[in-house]
Amino acid sequence: MFEKRVTIYKKRDRATWEEIKRSLKAAGLKGFKAGHYFQETVTGGGCGAKLDPRDFGPGGRIDRDIYWVKVIEGDEERASDILKKDGIVAEIEENVLMDAALRKTPKE
Repeated sequence: MFEKRVTIYKKRDRATWEEIKRSLKAAGLKGFKAGHYFQETVTGGGCGAKLDPRDFGPGGRIDRDIYWVKVIEGDEERASDILKKDGIVAEIEENVLMDAALRKTPKE
């Protein structure tokens, strides 16, 4: 009932998240969990309504959710093989919660 799960995907990329879910489900992998959450502080818009001013641009609301997929610890290798077979790259972005201005990319 309570099995340890490991994260195989954690990123701000809804399209890949949906592909991973479809691929694992189609392959018959049982017990994986997927979800998303919003982990940013909302700055006040000045009117006191606690609305995020970034949601009212010309393109509408920006998707800032963090998407994740976890599999049962023993199924990690199988899940990896399923995703590789379907050409999907599942990655864990460790600094997903860090402000973009503070993220440092390695220089080559």
